[in-house]
Amino acid sequence: MTRRLVATYLVLATIVLVALEIPLGVSNARNQRQDLQQRVERDAVALAALVEDRLQAGAAPGDATLGRIVGGYAAGTGARVVVTGPTGVALADSDAARELGRDFSTRPEVAAALDGRVATGTRSSETLGRRLLYVAVPVASGGVVHGVVRATVPTSRIDALVRRYWLALAGIAAVVLLAVTVTGRWLARWVSRPLVDLRDATRRAEGGDLGVRADAAAGPGEVRELAAAFNDMVTRLDAMVGAQEQFVADASHQLRSPLTALRLRIENLQHATGGQGDEDVEGALAEVDRLSRLVDGLLALTRAERSAARRSPQDVGALVGERADAWRLAAAEAGVELTARVDGAPRALLSEGALEQVLDNLIANAIAAAPSGGRVVVAAGPRDGGARVTVTDDGPGMDAAQRERAFDRFWRAGGDRAGSGLGLAIVRRLVGADGGTVALQEADGGGLRAVVDYPAAARAAARR
Repeated sequence: MTRRLVATYLVLATIVLVALEIPLGVSNARNQRQDLQQRVERDAVALAALVEDRLQAGAAPGDATLGRIVGGYAAGTGARVVVTGPTGVALADSDAARELGRDFSTRPEVAAALDGRVATGTRSSETLGRRLLYVAVPVASGGVVHGVVRATVPTSRIDALVRRYWLALAGIAAVVLLAVTVTGRWLARWVSRPLVDLRDATRRAEGGDLGVRADAAAGPGEVRELAAAFNDMVTRLDAMVGAQEQFVADASHQLRSPLTALRLRIENLQHATGGQGDEDVEGALAEVDRLSRLVDGLLALTRAERSAARRSPQDVGALVGERADAWRLAAAEAGVELTARVDGAPRALLSEGALEQVLDNLIANAIAAAPSGGRVVVAAGPRDGGARVTVTDDGPGMDAAQRERAFDRFWRAGGDRAGSGLGLAIVRRLVGADGGTVALQEADGGGLRAVVDYPAAARAAARR
């Protein structure tokens, strides 16, 4: 954002500088040439007045008086002066190397002056290899043209002045753009830094960290107001979620006691009836157990919603081995072989206790799905800088539609009433809170494979 703002300031400053400096440069060049032309024209008129008497007296080529006049002017100004008679023949030339008596009547400016008009302009000299400013004025009296005075001046000095002026304008533009860059960078940071902070705070809040707050004391007034509004929103949302979590925790706690009491009463009733109605009693106990699991699942799901507030790099392989060891006895009691395999040293940025809960749910489901004598394999390994964890069973598996709905809350495959229908929903919330993904796939040779992918630690941190 800072680079874009600075680039915008520079583009605007460049447009303003171009709009101001180009007309200034063009105007200066035009004024410099006009001033030179006017000076040379005034000097030519003055020279015409000085040589008028000699031309009227019929001066011949090489006239000493004419030579002194044009030589003196040329020595003081660096200009070249040619004086012609009424027929255009050169009578005096400040350039001593030039031959006198040459016919200049074919030159456009001299021809115009012989017709009584003042001629001015610029042209390139092939002999000298540079551009010249020329002025030709008629020497006349009583309506009779006695000759022409032509003065030519190289435009190199004016061109140098014009170039220096353009360089000065370029220098001013460079200083202005540098000042705009420095000032614009400071201003852009002043504006963008609180916006970036607000963006990061929003992403962290999206990831479940409702304790985050944006800096409401930096930046323009509008940004401070937006940060303050964001902080108020997150504070209220945190209070609402906290109240919801507390309500679920309280409700779970309050429901556990009557459910436990209900179970005891049903068991006592079973003993009091002497075995009569055992089927109904067993059904009632099963429903009590299911309600207990449902209450525990709701509490776990609520806690999973806010599990990503604090994360740290963790050894995924070690956690997989630990949970596999913890479940191996339960798997053996169910007649299922549980094995663990870890490739490499996978690590990921995880919430405290999240992966353990994910593995507990997936392993429990796999053991329940695997037939007696079946096998469950828990594996982990590095993937794209992050980690991949898989739990594979050789049970009946699921079709594509069932795998798609398996993560919905309260959904159970085939109408199974043994579970709460919240285990995989909890898994998806826990994995998603840590920036990962979870999917169910058909295992090779039948059965089901749960695949959990965690991103690299840097990418996971960036999503907070």
